[in-house]
Amino acid sequence: MLVLSRHKDQTIMIGDNIEITVVDIRGDKVRVGITAPPNIPVHRKEVYEAIKKENKQASNITLEDISEA
Repeated sequence: MLVLSRHKDQTIMIGDNIEITVVDIRGDKVRVGITAPPNIPVHRKEVYEAIKKENKQASNITLEDISEA
């Protein structure tokens, strides 16, 4: 893991087209803004994990399940 220190309004670049900017710092919370191309999805990790779980469940549907619906 790469750990970087940034101040408010400073940006980190990932590759040529993903920017992560420190928008605000309040106590122990940091707000970041992320600019990425539309073809790169950006999610909070808990949302990403929920999407993966639902996709896995959907891939386990059988032809019987479809015909019953």
